[in-house]
Amino acid sequence: MGKPTGFLEINREELVDELPLDRVQHWNEFHKPMAKKAIQCQAARCMDCGVPFCHTGANLPSGASGCPVYNLIPDWNDMLYKGQWQKAFKLLMKTNNFPEFTGRVCPAPCEGACVLGIHEPPVTIKNHEYFIIEHAFEQGWITPNAPNTRTGKKVAIIGSGPAGLAAADELNQMGHSVTVYERADRAGGLLMYGIPNMKLDKQKIVDRRLQLLQDEGIEIKTSTEIGKDVSIAELQKTYDAIVIAIGSTTPRDLPVEGRGLEGVHFAMDYLTQTTKSLLNFNHDDNNYINAKGKNVVVIGGGDTGTDCVATALRQGCKSVKQLEIMPMPPETRADNNPWPEYPKIYKLDYGQQEAKAKQGVDPRAYEVMTKRFLGQDELEGVVATQIEWIKHEGRFVPQEVPGTEQIIEAELVFLAMGFTGPEQAVLKQASINLSEQGNIEANYGDFTTNVPGIFAAGDCRRGQSLVVWAINEGRAVAQKCNSYLI
Repeated sequence: MGKPTGFLEINREELVDELPLDRVQHWNEFHKPMAKKAIQCQAARCMDCGVPFCHTGANLPSGASGCPVYNLIPDWNDMLYKGQWQKAFKLLMKTNNFPEFTGRVCPAPCEGACVLGIHEPPVTIKNHEYFIIEHAFEQGWITPNAPNTRTGKKVAIIGSGPAGLAAADELNQMGHSVTVYERADRAGGLLMYGIPNMKLDKQKIVDRRLQLLQDEGIEIKTSTEIGKDVSIAELQKTYDAIVIAIGSTTPRDLPVEGRGLEGVHFAMDYLTQTTKSLLNFNHDDNNYINAKGKNVVVIGGGDTGTDCVATALRQGCKSVKQLEIMPMPPETRADNNPWPEYPKIYKLDYGQQEAKAKQGVDPRAYEVMTKRFLGQDELEGVVATQIEWIKHEGRFVPQEVPGTEQIIEAELVFLAMGFTGPEQAVLKQASINLSEQGNIEANYGDFTTNVPGIFAAGDCRRGQSLVVWAINEGRAVAQKCNSYLI
């Protein structure tokens, strides 16, 4: 490494963000730029650790450990420290098709597996990825790179999320003619409508990459739903292979009394409508779920729950609470969560930071279960109770704590409890076999479905996961699809 003692001399320095009470007044990204010298200084903290767990991409029982796309992290950190930005960029692009996305929205399992993180704050790997790719765009190093020759083979990609786009990018560079089908009016999948604009700018960042892919020869057809507008049989006649990358978009419901009241919505409907209105009309159409002046309850944690909290605050909600059924995480790693697993510790994400700044407290309440919704036609409140986790027949189950039932005033509730699998209409039309969990049955590493010539990748195959795992599967399914074609 360029500075073997850097980790002993330099403290971790985070990005400086716009203040929470300022940034909730707009829908733009709020990270402030860091000076190049400061980034190089942070890169000097990367140790000559011998075995860099950060880029191993291990899939442990507790989740991902290290980078799922196997980014060459120590290598490009070394280049950053030496000021060799273009070499750092070339190394980054060897493993990741879209570092501008992961540098913004990835929870950074690489940092959880950083060797320095055993006893000190880990290296700011995610920030380095973000700055490398943005510097490359600024310098004009990224230009359309269409393949010189074509194989004559045609591939259809169903779904334009990160898995579908990564597969399309790889297959296009291999010389195949690729068409991506997206049922929404804009391409990008969850990158476009599942993640709010202040977290990932659509027109500056997502559209920039989509235009580059199209300039390289990829055809993207939006507002086209496979199974309705175009049948699977038609695709099979037209294309030599098909890759299904439709994501895991069936939301987990909460079938309790009052579920049908006006004001109870799935989180993704809320986020999608809000972003679509922002992009099309700057919210002047009022054709979206508006939390202005309302008491909001978000049921469920995770990124989607956080995004709902942040969105409601920007709309001017009266209050926002977030109910989580799981216990509050510890301040430091628990004994059953050792390094290099992803650290499951208490932290304030951007939405909770904003809520705390506005309301004075973290909006989350832990070990709380929703029993029913109150109201006549419209939602008026949530009946919830504290629970404790009791071990029963070898597993932990929730049990109500007597005397803790409470009524939480609410005019809006957003269900952010995750997703149960892909929507199945198109899969049934294609006679695709499903696993017991409801995902497409196709082994990781092979990605082949029971129908010859049809492959599957991303959340529709593995279940709800990270953007970086979707990119991993998109890259890998392209290799298998290519082998089939040639």
